[in-house]
Amino acid sequence: MSDSFAASPAASSGDYSADSASDKPVVIRSAADITQLVNRGAAKISDARIVIAIALGGVFLDAYDLGALAFGMKDITRQFGLTPSGAGFVASAITFGAIVGALFGGYLTDKIGRYRVFMADMFFFVIAALACAFAPNEWVLGGSRFVMGLGVGIDLPVAMAFLAEFSKLQGRGNKASRVAMWCPTWYAAISVSYLLVLLLYAVLPATHTDWLWRLILGFGAVPAILIIVIRHRYMNESPVWAANQGDLQSAAAILRKSYNINAVVADDADKTPQVKVRKAAWRNYGTLLQGVYLRRTVLATVTAVASSFAYNAVAFGLPVILSSFLKQSMISTILFSLGLNLCFAFVGGLIAVRYVSKFGAWKMTYAGYACQLVAMIGLALVGRPADGGEAAISIAMLALFLFGQGFGPGSHTMTFASLSYPTSLRGMGVGFNQTLMRSSSTLSLFLFPVLSAALGTGVFWVIALAPLAGLIVLTAVRWEPSGYDVDAEDFNAEAGH
Repeated sequence: MSDSFAASPAASSGDYSADSASDKPVVIRSAADITQLVNRGAAKISDARIVIAIALGGVFLDAYDLGALAFGMKDITRQFGLTPSGAGFVASAITFGAIVGALFGGYLTDKIGRYRVFMADMFFFVIAALACAFAPNEWVLGGSRFVMGLGVGIDLPVAMAFLAEFSKLQGRGNKASRVAMWCPTWYAAISVSYLLVLLLYAVLPATHTDWLWRLILGFGAVPAILIIVIRHRYMNESPVWAANQGDLQSAAAILRKSYNINAVVADDADKTPQVKVRKAAWRNYGTLLQGVYLRRTVLATVTAVASSFAYNAVAFGLPVILSSFLKQSMISTILFSLGLNLCFAFVGGLIAVRYVSKFGAWKMTYAGYACQLVAMIGLALVGRPADGGEAAISIAMLALFLFGQGFGPGSHTMTFASLSYPTSLRGMGVGFNQTLMRSSSTLSLFLFPVLSAALGTGVFWVIALAPLAGLIVLTAVRWEPSGYDVDAEDFNAEAGH
């Protein structure tokens, strides 16, 4: 088949209805028919839910590594004699790798397919996690985390594409709620890393606490290997992407296997009126800044950059904030961090999944940024707590920040990035978003140790600028991707061409 595919402007040629999940053959005549079948949820018991769960594996590993390193940074800094800038280098190396990975991963996701990219990127995690565990110095550690970042950057565009393209448009399990699942998955992984830190901290002899960070980072190779095995067993190519390449037979086969839809390609499928579907090319990054996609890209990018900058500073700095600013011991720091993530960030993420189809991503993101702005101002005004009352206020502000992140920008920056573009642009759209988002993460992770050392609690005034920027761009651009059939734009000659 050729790289480009032509399809009818509408999906009316397909023979499907509400009972399409029955044993009656469903006739496919165009790529638009494949998209409509997925969007309408015309499936019975299938592997689609398993595919969704597997797609979140890379997100889990990314968050696990962030949480693990957050508790290990003090020991790493002491063991390698790092300056604040050296600590920033080690902390931000993974996000710098993710910048490069996202740029190429977005292109490859649209060019060679979701499945091939998805099966390859986990090997970066395995190799890098083991290298981190045995790193003899900060340069090897930073380089290993850069390699891990390549895997993270490549994985996110394809993961978001799978979440969008294996989900229906409306109802339970819709695209917006499935994409938002990345957020509670992230917080669950952070919590797992905290629990593992707590376990190892309890069992390791006091003379070997310097092993803690090595064991935690190296353990990341275990779930990565499991994910590779499970992906090999259950993953298939996205039927929507395969159809867009003109390979209707493969798309129909995927529907039969993963969706249990008895899809067959009509003999006259190639004879219907056709419109060229956009080919994957580097110039498509420029398309994201043209026509109807410009406003969407601005909104998705600014909200992602603002969210990433603020969250990485607070999440990565949480153990530092609790142990230094609030004068907590190691055990209480771990328990407080675990409790804040589970009770506020994780719960907020679940609320986003449940209610995004009702309230919309725009409103929830706006409310989340408002909570974060209040939280940062509150932390800045309290400063270093002088008594138990001020400490309680500071912890409440951290909880408010994480809750706002969970139900707001933490969940829906990916909603904007994934559902603002049709199938032909989705990989590169998420890749572009992740490139800039990871740039913000790199800056945040590098600057937080430096600014924290220089400004103390005044660093919260700097972090407060991020949610303020998010509120400004949301006020200027009111775009709601939830419930909108963006994939239909691939079959509309006027949309984005």
